[in-house]
Amino acid sequence: MKSVLNLKHKIGTGITPQQFIDGMTKNQDTFIHWYNRFTWDGKEEKAFFDSLGTREDLHCMILCTDWCPDVIWNVPVLFRVMEHGQIPMEVLLMEQHLETMDLFLTDGGRAQPVAVFMNAQGDVIGKWGARPQYIQAVMNEFRKHNPNRESPDYQDKVSKVRQEIAHIYNSGTEYQDVIVQELHQLLSSRSH
Repeated sequence: MKSVLNLKHKIGTGITPQQFIDGMTKNQDTFIHWYNRFTWDGKEEKAFFDSLGTREDLHCMILCTDWCPDVIWNVPVLFRVMEHGQIPMEVLLMEQHLETMDLFLTDGGRAQPVAVFMNAQGDVIGKWGARPQYIQAVMNEFRKHNPNRESPDYQDKVSKVRQEIAHIYNSGTEYQDVIVQELHQLLSSRSH
């Protein structure tokens, strides 16, 4: 039997979403811009998150920092969805919670944001992050063809792929709809 990761001891150690926004030293205006651009595209997803407001056994911890571009695009969506679903959430600043962040590495790295979902007992029932899957696929493909981070041209190449990812994010709010769909799928499959 697979053991369940329990993070009950971490509940209450983070800051509120508003404290995160107020404390941002970088990218605050861009973060607020994407927060304000959020809209519900799918009626099914909106109804699903409406229904979560009646539950008291979900908690979300978001591991992130204010300097990461993926945080600026993705955390506003996470905030909006959790607010709508009345899911208690808190932000764990990555630098202050490295031991927790290291439980949720992406390809061996501290990719952020990571949204960790727990039940009332603190058992982890799922995680989302650091990017929507179709955007993460761009980075995965890059890493597959560029495994050597010490290569002389690695930084130039990774910079180009990050620009490509930024272009995908900045082309509209479609990525937000994908995040909502991925969260819906994650929580509907694991929260019964």
